[in-house]
Amino acid sequence: MQKILDVATMRNSDAQTIQRGVAGQELMWRAAKGVFESYPWHGKTAIVCGSGNNAGDGFALALLLNEANIDCALFLLFDDFSPDAAYYYGKCKKTGIETRVFSQEESFDDYAEIVDCIFGTGFRGDADGIAADAIRAINQSGKTVISVDINSGLNDNNGLSSLCVKSDLTVSIGFFKYGHFLNQAKDVMKRKVNVDVGIALCGDCSHLCEAADFASVLKPRLQASHKGVYGYVSLLGGCESYSGAVKLANMSCAALRAGCGVSQLIVPQSIVNSVAPYLLESTLATISDDGNFDSSALDRILSNQKALAIGMGWGRAEYNEQILCHVLQNYEIPLVIDADGLNTLAEMNLSVLKETKCRVILTPHLKEMERLCKRPMREIAADPVGCARSFAKEYGVILLLKGPTTVVSDGTVTYLVDRGCAGMATAGSGDVLSGILAGLLGWADCDALTAACGAYIAGFAGELAEKSVNSISMIASDTVAHIGEAVSKIFFES
Repeated sequence: MQKILDVATMRNSDAQTIQRGVAGQELMWRAAKGVFESYPWHGKTAIVCGSGNNAGDGFALALLLNEANIDCALFLLFDDFSPDAAYYYGKCKKTGIETRVFSQEESFDDYAEIVDCIFGTGFRGDADGIAADAIRAINQSGKTVISVDINSGLNDNNGLSSLCVKSDLTVSIGFFKYGHFLNQAKDVMKRKVNVDVGIALCGDCSHLCEAADFASVLKPRLQASHKGVYGYVSLLGGCESYSGAVKLANMSCAALRAGCGVSQLIVPQSIVNSVAPYLLESTLATISDDGNFDSSALDRILSNQKALAIGMGWGRAEYNEQILCHVLQNYEIPLVIDADGLNTLAEMNLSVLKETKCRVILTPHLKEMERLCKRPMREIAADPVGCARSFAKEYGVILLLKGPTTVVSDGTVTYLVDRGCAGMATAGSGDVLSGILAGLLGWADCDALTAACGAYIAGFAGELAEKSVNSISMIASDTVAHIGEAVSKIFFES
């Protein structure tokens, strides 16, 4: 797993490394060398520089390009540099590297690549003035763009921006930052890599999940085993307004594809006829939806279940709260709460989460998270990692906050899952994830890593589906159809 840091931790780690004897100029040179080795330079290169250490990375890169006989030119936005940056700028001047003052009328027609060294990490607010002009010129150039550390104008802690550089490649220095993954990051970075420059971590971090990290979850199976070994799991949801026959069937299929032994769909009696024809491998159980909750009937249905996912297509029936309360107060199984289950929970006293013996996984998107934690979406988007971590710690749950990159936290350890695609922005994608999670919990440990594995499988299956369909026409059942392939690829990589 690669480590992901916030900017405060990155700065502290950088400062501690310098204090231990590695000069800032040396770190800057290593950063430039990392950028130089990350891209196959093939033409005249424009390096657009601001005023901080990010500009210094650009100056040092210019020296390396010059040594490799690659023509380059520096475009300066400002004339005040940090001491380390000034050192390399002086060397560029002595070497005779072309230096120009950027103007609003600047054209990059004569260049093959543009290197973005305007702001780097630590930028806050909105780009304006000459910097905004430079960002627009870079984005409109049509040239290959390489951003150093992070795209200028993009908030490095949360990936939000009103105006930022759009890069073909972003080369992170030292460690990845949250802004490389969250919110708008995927829309402004086609590719990203991190280069190690010898900075030691000093502080907390999150972890970027890769396929190899799930070896302890997706374990090889014994020949001498049977369906009971891999667990009976249930998915409870649906209502007359959202019968969702195909969607619920797909969720059940997803649970089986994720490896449980038996998947049981629990639906209200009123929609049985619309659901039953779509079930083959799964079993079906019903509960009354006449307004009277029969706890003993539900207990019989759940008597041998290893895990439960609840809330998908559930609607807002009054007795939903009774069902959810009953499960939370009387069971000790892994419990995935999604969709209308989250909306029901948001209207309850959340202390029930602290008192339950269930191991609870919540799977909200931003709007559902707003309802749960009573904070505006903009605040959550500005700090999704901190929000997920603090909520999980306070209520003793695993919080899986869905987004372009999914944040999974149990309050102690936090994982980022950078899988998924635009084609998954369609009805039912979250329901597929819940089915996958339930399927895993039939036989795997209920912890943050397993939850992250579920998000990884769903996102990877979505990517495979988008490749075979397209981002516009893709539907949730396409993701289900590729779960097996995704599991195969992850299993063999892990």
